[in-house]
Amino acid sequence: MKLSIGIVGLPNVGKSTLFNALLKKQVADAANYPFCTIEPNVGIVEVPDERLPVLAKIVKTEKLVPAVVEFYDIAGIVKGASEGEGLGNKFLSHIREVAAIVHVVRLFEDANVIHVANKVDPRSDIDTIDAELILADMETLNKQREPKMNASKDERTTYEIVQRLKVELNKGISARNVALSDEEKVLTQQLNLLTMKPIMYAFNVSEEQLMQQDEIKKKIAELGITTNWIFFNAKLENDVLAFSPEEQKEYLNQFKLEDTGLNRLIKKCYEILGLISFLTAGTLEARAWTIKKGELAPEAAGTIHTDFTKKFIKADICSYEDFVAANGWVGARDIGKVVSAGRDYMMKDGDVVEFKIGA
Repeated sequence: MKLSIGIVGLPNVGKSTLFNALLKKQVADAANYPFCTIEPNVGIVEVPDERLPVLAKIVKTEKLVPAVVEFYDIAGIVKGASEGEGLGNKFLSHIREVAAIVHVVRLFEDANVIHVANKVDPRSDIDTIDAELILADMETLNKQREPKMNASKDERTTYEIVQRLKVELNKGISARNVALSDEEKVLTQQLNLLTMKPIMYAFNVSEEQLMQQDEIKKKIAELGITTNWIFFNAKLENDVLAFSPEEQKEYLNQFKLEDTGLNRLIKKCYEILGLISFLTAGTLEARAWTIKKGELAPEAAGTIHTDFTKKFIKADICSYEDFVAANGWVGARDIGKVVSAGRDYMMKDGDVVEFKIGA
């Protein structure tokens, strides 16, 4: 499963600085993962997973293949973008392709970095981006035509949902916050609404603010943002990538941070998209595979190769903790920690798996 995240924000909020840090991380990760740059505005970086080196040591392989995430630097969101202002049309085409949105919001004060509205006002910035996404979705909804007499039940239901969504979006409510059943959400997927995509907020703060994290959290709470957010300092994110892991830890400790903003961002994106990783470990490689939470074993097998879903027989599964404690498959089997799972097994994060596939 491809994990793609679009980074949006007004000019001069630190969006490009964050993206440049991601590109530097992409290069830094190259020793373990054969990265590529699809376009100048796309960066592919590893999903942090401290379990892989441990597995690799147990199975005696030097090849680690982490899950990866694609970050898109979305161009040109300004007021009026939904009507083509700035690079509005380009922004819309790119953002429709991503699975989730990261909205970079400026909290830092710096007289040398001009704000597009000449003042630092995070509430206004958030509202501006939200409004542009809602306006773009309204245009999509207004293009939906009333079903003809011979229309299917699904087509009629979809049109009814469209009318409900139009009412709510006109009130300034994003589609993701409209109460829809799971079945209704499936029917609206074809519309590819921007405000239906999960969103998280990345608040760019100064180094001084990093030393007063309670104040940061208070400001974010005052904005009404209660979940799906991180704070980071864009300059720090660029600087820290030049350090060794030990130096990174020491540097971050100065700011009472346990991990870089980039790693926290990637992990949070995994969370809001409802994703987990299962693991495979053998002499060829130790690898993390991305799947949706709740997927069954045959679907997970299909992540490795599409034919595996159809040809699935069973899966030998051991939790990561038990696999490590038993020092591999042989030890885990000896102490009865390997489960022989059938088609109805629901995958768990950190499952170490060997799939049995028929001819």
